[in-house]
Amino acid sequence: MKGMHGIIFSYEKPTGLRELTDHRVHGSVPFAGDYRVVDFMLSNMVNAGVTDVGVIMHGKCQSMLDHLGTGKSWDLSRKNGGLTLLPAFAYAERRQSAGQFRGKMEALGCVKEYLEHIRQDHVVLADSDIVINIPLQDVLRDHLASGADLTAVCTAQLGDSADTYFKLDETGRIVDTVRDIHTPEGYRCLNIFILTKELLLRLVEDCMAHNQYSLRGGVLQRLGDQLHIHAWIWNGYAARIDTIQAYYERSMELLNPEIRGELFCPERPIFGKENDAPSSYVDPSGECVNTLMADGCDIQGAVKNSILFRGVQVEPGASVEGCILCKGTVVKKNAIVRNVITDKYVTIRENGTLMGHETYPLVIARGAEV
Repeated sequence: MKGMHGIIFSYEKPTGLRELTDHRVHGSVPFAGDYRVVDFMLSNMVNAGVTDVGVIMHGKCQSMLDHLGTGKSWDLSRKNGGLTLLPAFAYAERRQSAGQFRGKMEALGCVKEYLEHIRQDHVVLADSDIVINIPLQDVLRDHLASGADLTAVCTAQLGDSADTYFKLDETGRIVDTVRDIHTPEGYRCLNIFILTKELLLRLVEDCMAHNQYSLRGGVLQRLGDQLHIHAWIWNGYAARIDTIQAYYERSMELLNPEIRGELFCPERPIFGKENDAPSSYVDPSGECVNTLMADGCDIQGAVKNSILFRGVQVEPGASVEGCILCKGTVVKKNAIVRNVITDKYVTIRENGTLMGHETYPLVIARGAEV
């Protein structure tokens, strides 16, 4: 069967997201008012005509399981194929790994039986913690035209030194893959790859046989001179959500209409979990300026330059500015809140004052009362 099969990796990593990942993995962190980070890559696949997606998980994955459910919100609830959740603990006893994976190739090795039953010719591999709206069908088209064994999506926008970087030749072929370099240079890997099912199975078997658990080390670096690895350069918006500062900055960027328009373009819609919350209410005596707000909010105080998730309440006299308030947060009367990130169901007490900074936002853990 022609086309692509999607594999999304959503497992626990060394985290800079602190309180936001106390109860969840990176991919299920709330983002953009009404979404989780994983919704973006999942929507990219659906928009490219992908009808079968497997999500490989380990760690604190209950939030991800609850969010994805049957896949109905992404039109992936199907009799044949559709969304398949692959929690690591289901394979832990066989691998004696306690449900933990050291890298993508080890994760794929644990679900090798699933890979063998993939119906499509090609597979797209991607992380769940990247915010991007990319035409994956164009990547596949270029992959086929190039004759490459594997195509890796990358960007000229440099990031942290801990990211993976590629060096390309004049034809776009990747000739070197590096990480942890002092001064980042080249093209930053976005951890989106396309290859055939047949090659994927061969690479998984080879890595398992050589105790290679990482896709970067076991394939891109070790086999880079044996495979034709081609780069597909993305010039649009792409953000990895892996630290609190990155989360805050990327969220605040959504208040820019140009960035918001690129990320939520009508040609490739971003789908999120369905909800039946009523429309938000802004009291005539309240104020709401330059704010991205989900349904079900009740705003009776003042809100500026902020992002509000579903069911947020801002009581009379309260002032909120430069904040990200997740689902069910309540800001009581006359409270002052600046540059604060709250997880779900936080209560900020009456007359309270919470002050963070743009370069160091204050994070309040889930369910706290402060």
